[in-house]
Amino acid sequence: MKKKWIALVLAGAMVMTAFTGCGNKKSDDSATKDDSAATEESSGESTEIVNKEATIEVPEEVTKGGELKIALTSSPKNLDPVKYTGTYEAQIIYQVCDTVVTYDKELKEILPSLATDWIISDDGMEYTFTIRDDVYFQPGEYQDGRLMTAEDVAYNMNRSAKESAMNRLDMLDHAEAIDETHVKATLKAPSAVFLTALTNAGNAIVPKEEVEGWGEEFGNHLVGTGPYAMEKFELDQQTTLKKNEKYFIGEPNLDTVIFKVITDANQEVNALRTGDVDIATQLTGETVKIVAEDETVNLEKMAGIQIGYAYFNMVNGPTADAKVREALIKAVDYKELAAGVYQYGEGEAACLPLPRASWGYDESVEADVPSYDPDGAKKLLEEAGYGDGITLNMYITNETFRQKAATILQSYWQAIGVELKINTVEWGTFSETAASGKADVFAMAWSWYPDPYFFFDKMFATSAIGTLGNGQGYSNPEVDQLLSDALIETDQAKRAEMYKKALKIITDDNPGIFYGNPAECLGINPKVQDFNQRADGTIKLCTAEENVWVVQ
Repeated sequence: MKKKWIALVLAGAMVMTAFTGCGNKKSDDSATKDDSAATEESSGESTEIVNKEATIEVPEEVTKGGELKIALTSSPKNLDPVKYTGTYEAQIIYQVCDTVVTYDKELKEILPSLATDWIISDDGMEYTFTIRDDVYFQPGEYQDGRLMTAEDVAYNMNRSAKESAMNRLDMLDHAEAIDETHVKATLKAPSAVFLTALTNAGNAIVPKEEVEGWGEEFGNHLVGTGPYAMEKFELDQQTTLKKNEKYFIGEPNLDTVIFKVITDANQEVNALRTGDVDIATQLTGETVKIVAEDETVNLEKMAGIQIGYAYFNMVNGPTADAKVREALIKAVDYKELAAGVYQYGEGEAACLPLPRASWGYDESVEADVPSYDPDGAKKLLEEAGYGDGITLNMYITNETFRQKAATILQSYWQAIGVELKINTVEWGTFSETAASGKADVFAMAWSWYPDPYFFFDKMFATSAIGTLGNGQGYSNPEVDQLLSDALIETDQAKRAEMYKKALKIITDDNPGIFYGNPAECLGINPKVQDFNQRADGTIKLCTAEENVWVVQ
């Protein structure tokens, strides 16, 4: 019998647990940390933050109109859904476009969006979606705001399966429109995460005419069906969106939304406090304290589903040697590294390549992370033929916490004879360099859903090599097999066991330093109403659950 689905409940706790002690810790016989690593940032001390809630008088009636200004900490590179690689692009794409299905604001349930319902075949190979018949694209250069049909959905699914920079629909064989309101998607094999993948901004629905008409420039002229239409995209500066009055869910409350690129953390928080922006995203470091203590603005903070890490190149250069990777890990005290990066409670220490919020996490694997042992690290380098030292190039973006982590790692590694050159670049250059395997080390954060698939299959599957997720070139046939088996298994408990086995193997391969679970921290003007913070950091301004407005 075929089963009809309207929503899918995602199991697994969303609350991050306290740090319980990873395998990377000082042993009784380990050497004392070199003074050069004992920077102020890595002192292990944290500052308690007390948030003083800012309030305003809220009118009884919703105020329509007005402008909302949101700060992005790095410039979006490409707003074409199949080409985007970072959260900066996704924040804009989600306002301009819709997906076939969507998550609720708590990331627990998959809800209808452009599809009203769907049927899954008994063998799990086919999904048939009923598409709404009242949704229109925003007017663009190559179409005048026409009706969206099932043909558009099939086109975008097939395009993502073939062209996605992050392989976001790699489980799809093909999609076809049965008629104007029904799409059948045929998978390569049953996939427990197909619907979840469809919620991602990389699988948003856009008109074929605009894609083909603009060609490589489409990302600068994004058109979708979402609540806000893109009026102007200014690289490295800002993106201006205008209300889509024909939005199928209902009229958005805001007239204008502006995403401003503010790469300096201090400038971002100053812009929030002076009213130049209404929402400051990805707050870290002292800016968290400043916002929490400012009585005119509010700090919104919640446990995130992400990991902060530094990847090692598994294919080229010194880090292709397993002994070098182990040495680099042994040279670092993870707990003190995290304390130096997250001085204001904006994250917690970690050591595994999966967030604790994921139901595939296995605490017992923490003991497999090499313990802090600088002398042992030096011996490993000598055994690998690098007794005279090595030089490594690390690539990072400009976020404060990324710079802190790089500086602390630089100090730790200097103590064992490793010179780390830190290259701070804008997001586009970083994404390209990391994905192409040109970096010895690159540091970033990975955030997605609690299902381990969205971490392991994107970061450690051989098929993901060449993407940003697996730019380090990790490949292990045993891990590939476990990931393939988990993808077709429908019993979550069995899937969890497979992912836990994969977690142990990956950890034993020492592909990087997974030092922290960052929290989602943002600053917001109290005039902003009906805004819901999400654990994955995604901003949505007009959905069936919320319609953000600003008190005038």
